[in-house]
Parts: sequence; structure tokens; C-alpha cells
Amino acid sequence: MAGQQFQYDDSGNTFFYFLTSFVGLIVIPATYYLWPRDQNAEQVRLKSLRRVHGRCLWYRLRLMKSQQSIVPTLKKAALLFGWVVFLLLAYKVSKLDREYQEYNPYEVLNLDQGASLSEIKKQYRVLSLKFHPDKGGDEATFMRIAKAYAALTNEQSRQNWEQYGNPDGPGATSFGIALPAWIVDQKNSMLVLLVYGLAFMVILPVVVGTWWYRSIRYSGDQILINTTQLFMHFMYKTPNMNMKRLAMVLTAAFEFDPRSNKEATIRPTDNIEVPQLIRELGNINVKKKEPPFCYPYSLKARVLVLAHLARMDLSDHIDEDQRFVVRKSPALLQEMVNVGCQLTMMANSRGGFHAPRLVSIENCMKLTQMIVQGLQETKSPLLQLPHFEEEHLRYCISKKYKVRTVQDLVSVKDSDRRSMLRFLGEEKYDEVMSVLGSFPHITMETKLQVLDDEDSNNITAGSIVTVTVTLNRKRMVEMFEKEQEATPCPAGDELTHTEDGPPDSSKSKAKVWQKGKAAKKTAKAKKKKQPIKKKSTPAPASKAKQANGNVAGNEVALAAAAASSKEEEEEAGSDKGSESDEGEANKDTPSERDEESDKQSDTEVDEMGGDDEEEWEALQQSIQRRERALLETKSKVTHPVYSLYFPEEKQEWWWLYIADRREQTLVSMPYHVCTLKDTEEVELKFPAPSKTGNYQYSVILRSDSYLGLDQIRPLKLEVHEAKAMADHHPQWDIPETEEEDEEQEDSDGIEESDEDDEDND
Repeated sequence: MAGQQFQYDDSGNTFFYFLTSFVGLIVIPATYYLWPRDQNAEQVRLKSLRRVHGRCLWYRLRLMKSQQSIVPTLKKAALLFGWVVFLLLAYKVSKLDREYQEYNPYEVLNLDQGASLSEIKKQYRVLSLKFHPDKGGDEATFMRIAKAYAALTNEQSRQNWEQYGNPDGPGATSFGIALPAWIVDQKNSMLVLLVYGLAFMVILPVVVGTWWYRSIRYSGDQILINTTQLFMHFMYKTPNMNMKRLAMVLTAAFEFDPRSNKEATIRPTDNIEVPQLIRELGNINVKKKEPPFCYPYSLKARVLVLAHLARMDLSDHIDEDQRFVVRKSPALLQEMVNVGCQLTMMANSRGGFHAPRLVSIENCMKLTQMIVQGLQETKSPLLQLPHFEEEHLRYCISKKYKVRTVQDLVSVKDSDRRSMLRFLGEEKYDEVMSVLGSFPHITMETKLQVLDDEDSNNITAGSIVTVTVTLNRKRMVEMFEKEQEATPCPAGDELTHTEDGPPDSSKSKAKVWQKGKAAKKTAKAKKKKQPIKKKSTPAPASKAKQANGNVAGNEVALAAAAASSKEEEEEAGSDKGSESDEGEANKDTPSERDEESDKQSDTEVDEMGGDDEEEWEALQQSIQRRERALLETKSKVTHPVYSLYFPEEKQEWWWLYIADRREQTLVSMPYHVCTLKDTEEVELKFPAPSKTGNYQYSVILRSDSYLGLDQIRPLKLEVHEAKAMADHHPQWDIPETEEEDEEQEDSDGIEESDEDDEDND
């Protein structure tokens, strides 16, 4: 095997190839990922949201940021500079001479391919006279001419050229290194070693170590590990956590400590502004000496959160700190929900300690809603709407309207709503209705079953129950349209009419969104108002006439009509019975009875087969949905939340879970629904109770952004006793004849294999 030679790039041509490839590998992906998105598209999106979200804090901050930011310009300039360098290098490479060319002696002698020997000798003499060194020619050129002449005239040289491409035979394999030769020059050795040592022994370890030590401090949700441990400690210590205690634990997170997070700041002016806010807020447990609640960073964060809930005006510097604290709070509260779920699972599996109460986890969800909307716990949900102040609520909660929630405001007729909101001008009223129309209206459908079981509707003790919840999201404005279609006139279709009387105004049509307690009350009221049928007692005619002759006459007529109708029903029933008896009598022959029984059995088998096919199709569809859900990644961008005081754009997300409200425990872990745009299907799984009986659970849907839009649906669970495992089944019995046949087949197979071996021998 020929030797190998490593040659550095003396001319620099190979180095340009390497440099062009390296710059291209950086510039092309960087342009795809870092090039600023179309600013016009963002402006168009913001313009479309202006009518509804124009007064929101995050919207105004986004407009200011898009106008003042120079980061997109710097990104564009850097990427354009990279492309200029890449194109210049590509142009330089295109102009480089080809160094590695196939050796062709005919080209060296300026002859055509396949020239004769006499032509080769003649051309060699001509070129020798011209380029011979003794004649004043170039020695290198003459050496190439002599080598080409030998390759065409010498048999061995010609054979080497045809076989190896070189008249001298196989040469050493040459590897070009795409680095200039001055790098390995003796004079530059110390400089090269210094650069290599600095890059690989100092810079690279420092960068990797910094990244590693920063990344191990955070969980997968970008929450500090120390914060998660802090939440777990206090939720374990205080299973029943009220809202005030919850706010203290939230603001003790290490994300607000400047020693753990560089984004958090402690300003010299905090010693003046924070005590002033404490005096304005009142009792916030300042004197509590329990760490870390007594630390300055925790106290400042608590004051800023409470001031945000009270919608207090702050100075510019502390207002910036408040935005930072408020922006971090929803993610921290979600971590608290996760910690509560983990402790609940540990308590259910291991035991030995009390799990957090349901009220603690629900308070975390409620506090998230309060922080996003900037409202205290006792405030009305109507204050989420623009132009609503405390003094305006008296118009809504009056005895005439009794509007206390957003749903109540939607259910009011348009004329009454306009009269109630008369304190608003036309423009403000239109803005309020636009915002109210953008609020979500969720319909929830539940389906209870036990998957991978023969009888999916039979829930046995200890089985895994699957509750499939289908969520459909619509806007409130669609509810307005339905109301207008349902009630074209003010006092028309909304009233129900009795059979023989005027319309009853008390029986008003229930709204689409009125479910739960309101629906139950209306149902009970309807039941109470239904006339109760009593047995008519004969009364003396004289007394009846003295009391009220008309009424007595009507009662007698009604009694007579009821008696006649009853007699007609009895006669019809007797006729039907006689007909069926006659039919049975006609079918006295055994053949007819057998045919009838066969038909009934066939229909029953067909019905059972149809049910099995439907269950099989439903199972296959559910499996396909799960596979698609695992493969596809849905975007978490759903619908922007209308929040007047939240400092960044918040997407509309939900919590869905099953709870036992009587025992104040979680039945299934809360599922954070982050992809609900129009329709979403969620499966909640939990083990059925180990004891048989009837259980009353609740399927709860909570918003993480809006107050007053939560929904609760009852879930009744009837648990039966688990079937005993069968120790013996007919399918497992193998007849003795089959066993003998199998043994005979095995013995025949062995004999055949022995005969084959003998034949082969």
C-alpha cells in the first residue's frame, strides 16, 4: 500500500472552501430562526385586537415595545453582514484555480487524443527546441514536456499512466488540510498553543459549566428547585391554606430574591415606598417572624401583589417591580397546584400524612384568576369589564335586575341591559358589549366508562374509571345572537302558555348558560306549580250551588270527562288483551311457536352483534385519537385574555378535574387544558372506590384567567362488586381425544425426522 502524506494549504485555496462551508452552516439556520418576523403582521394582529383589548395594560405595553425596540434592527443588520461575508467567500471560491486536475500528456504536448508515434516525436522535438534550458527555455515546463513524452513513448510509463493516472506509477495518498501552512510554522507555535489552550481549556469549560449550573437550578417548567421545595414544605405543613396564607407562601418564592434571580431588584427607594404601601393596605402580617415571610424580598413582593389586587397607583420604579412580580405569579401558582397534586398522590399511595385539602388547591386556582384580573376575593366579577367602578354596581344588584355575575348580565334583555347601564354613554356601552361578547362560553359534556372491559358501563370496585369530557368553546356574542333569535318580541316566545288560559309570565324560558343551581330551582318551581290530581269527593248539590254554581258545574263536567276517558282506556286495554289472547290461541301448533322463538333469538343476536360492533368502533376511534394526540403537538396559543391590569398577553387556559366536595379531596389530578380553541376532548382517569355503593362526585372546570366562569357538573358513580376470577373455563378444557391426536402427531413427526436422518447418512 502506498504511503500517505498530509499537506497543509500553502496557497490558501482549501482554507477558503472550509471557511465558506463553516459560515454557511451558521448563517442559513440563524436566518431561519432569528430573522425578525413580519412586523406588519404583528401590527395587523394588534390592530384587530384594539377594539376589545385596547384598554388592557399588556396591549399598551406591547405597542410601546414595538415602537421603541431596536433589537429587530440589530438582528437584521447582523444577519445581513453574515450573508455578505458568505457571498464574498463563495465568490472567492468560484474564482480559485483548479489544483487537482487529471494528468493528460496529450494536453501537455498540445496534441489531439490518440496522435500517432511520429506526430508525438515531431511535436516533442519542436517543443524541446523552444523550452530546453540550454536554449533559454523554462526548466519546469521542459520537465513536464519530457515526462509527457515518456508517458506516451515508454511502454512502462504509458502503462502506469493508463492504470494509475501517473507515469511514475502509484504515488503517496495526499490529504489536504484546510488550514494555512503558517499555523504549523516553528515561529508561530507558541501563539497557536496559547490560542488552543485558551479556547479548549478555559473558554469552553467555563461556558459549559455556567450553562450546567444554571440549568440544574430549574425544573422542567423553569421554576427554581428551591421554590418547589419551599411550596412542598408549606403545603405539607398547612393542608388547609386560606387565601392570606397562600399569598404569603407565593411571595416567598426564590424567584423574587435578588440572590437567586438577577431579574429581581432591591432599590434604595424601597425603604420609603414599601412602608407607605403597608400603611395604605393595612394588616398584611408584617410582624410575622417566620422565615422567609419576614425577609425583605418576600415582604416587598407581598405588598406589590396586594397592591395589584387593590388596583393601587404606584410610582414608576416600583411599578416596574410590580409588573415583574405579577408576571411571574401565574406560573408559580401552577407549580403550587402541581405540588398539591403530588402530595395528594403520595398520601393516597403511602399514607402516613394528610394530603392538602381541596380548598387549598382551589384557592391557588382562584388566586391565579384574581392576579390576572387584578381583583380582590370579595370584589364583584363585573369589575373585570371596562368602565365599571364600585359605585356603578348598585345599579346592577338592585331588586329590579339582580345582576351579580357576568352570566347574569348576559341573560338580561337588551332593553333592560341598556336601561341598567344608563350611566355609560353610547361609546362606552358598545365597548362593554364588545368585551362581554369576547368572553368564553364553555359547554361541557361528560361520558363515564371503564375502558378495556367487557361491560364498559359496569363500574366495579377497584376498576380504572375513565371520564371523557368534551369541551366546546364559543363566545358570549353567539349567546347574544341566540337570545335575539329565541326572543324576537319582548313578551312573546319567552312565556309559556297553558292549555286553557293566558300566558304564564312566571314560567320563563331558561337561558342556555343557566345550569346548576338556577336550573334546579326553576325545575323545582315548575314541579310545584303543576296541578295535583285529587280524587273527587261527592258533595251535596245545594251546598255546591250556594258556594259557586259555575265552579261546581265545571268540576262535575271535569269529573265526568275523566271517568269517561278512564272507561275508554280500560275498554281499549281489554280489546288489546283480547286480541293478543286470540293471537296466542291461534299459535297453538309447535312449529309456529318454534319459528316465533327462532325469530326472537335472531333479533336478539343481531342487536347484541350491533352493540358489539358499535363498542368496537368507539374503542378504535378512541385509540386513534390518543395516537394522534401523542404524535401531533398543539399550539398553546388559544385566545387572548381580556385583563385590564396584567402586564403581558395571557392565553386562555383551564383546569379540569374531578373532586369529592363532601370529603374535600381530589379524585383525579387537575388537567391543565392549554389547547382549547374550539373543541377539546380530555380523558380523566381515577380508580373506583374499593367499597360498593353510590358515590357523588363533581366534574369541575375552572378558568385560570376569568372570575365567575367556573362550572361544576355532578357525577354519579354506582360501584358494583367485582366479578370473581374464574378458576375453570370450558375453553381451557382439552378433550382426551385431542391430546391423544397431538401426541400421535408428535410421534409421527419424530419418526419421519429419524428416517430422513438415516437417508442422509
